[in-house]
Amino acid sequence: MYFFAFHTSQICDILTFLMDKNKHSLEFEKPVRDLEAHLENMRRMSQESSIDVSKEINAVEKKLEQCRREIYSNLTAWQRVQLARHPLRPYSLDYINRIFENFEELHGDRRFRDDAALIGGVAYLDGNPMMVIAQQKGRDTKENILRNFGCPNPEGYRKALRLMQMAEKFNMPVITLVDTPGAYPGIGSEERHVAEAIAVNIRDMSVLRVPIVTVIIGEGGSGGALGIATSDRVLILQNAYYSVISPEGCAAILWKNRVHAPDAASALKITSEKLLELGIVDGIVPELVGGAHLDYDITAASLKSALLAELKALLKLDTETLLEKRYQKYRAMGVYFSE
Repeated sequence: MYFFAFHTSQICDILTFLMDKNKHSLEFEKPVRDLEAHLENMRRMSQESSIDVSKEINAVEKKLEQCRREIYSNLTAWQRVQLARHPLRPYSLDYINRIFENFEELHGDRRFRDDAALIGGVAYLDGNPMMVIAQQKGRDTKENILRNFGCPNPEGYRKALRLMQMAEKFNMPVITLVDTPGAYPGIGSEERHVAEAIAVNIRDMSVLRVPIVTVIIGEGGSGGALGIATSDRVLILQNAYYSVISPEGCAAILWKNRVHAPDAASALKITSEKLLELGIVDGIVPELVGGAHLDYDITAASLKSALLAELKALLKLDTETLLEKRYQKYRAMGVYFSE
């Protein structure tokens, strides 16, 4: 018999996660949650009554595993969007803290102010210095207000560009993590020229003389994503999405009603498999059956392996070849041949 000792805070974290998982369960996940609840009840009753129901428990476990695979292997585009927005999904700092060492955040765009929706700084990946730039959402109301719900203002993009130029000066690869519904469209943001800030980033990233790898970890919304995603390699987590517009925004324009968001999600081809097929992304980072939020460490380990593989290939290229390949990558997008 084995005994495991847990610190009180660890027990609280585990209980909180289980409660949050049920609280934030998505509609299509209800059959899975019902089976999980049934399984927990059987285990508790077995312990309390000292009755051996191991065969029944094994049968429910097999049924639960089958149910998970049936549901999560046949997700619609809209259901993928819901998973990408899951409130328990790992955010940028969750990955940074697990993948990189000694992350040192740098602040401010040197023009107006700092933007907490877009973070960046120097870190080490297996001992090698990197410039890490990421969009960060909040977990609760207070943090979401601080992070502006992951929607950067123009100063966020100008800060990102400043850090990229610093990376170029010191010959450090750039890694960007995208997770935003879009750039902030408020009056102040427009007054400070958010569209111009994104356009300048796209232009200058096109000719940045160091390797750039982007990962879409959740939402990849429109120009808000492109402002830090004009890269040599664009990876996407299996249940993330990348789109010119949100499904709700598309539905409001085409159907005049946001209720058609599921139809818009399907039409936009925003899922990882469709994006890879169309050549918009270069690789898919797999997630656990059920989503990245089920185990942050496993998802982070998969992402780290993917980053190391991409950087290893890019660092073999000389600067001119790197820039030419980046140019050809984006020139080829949107080109189709038909007979």
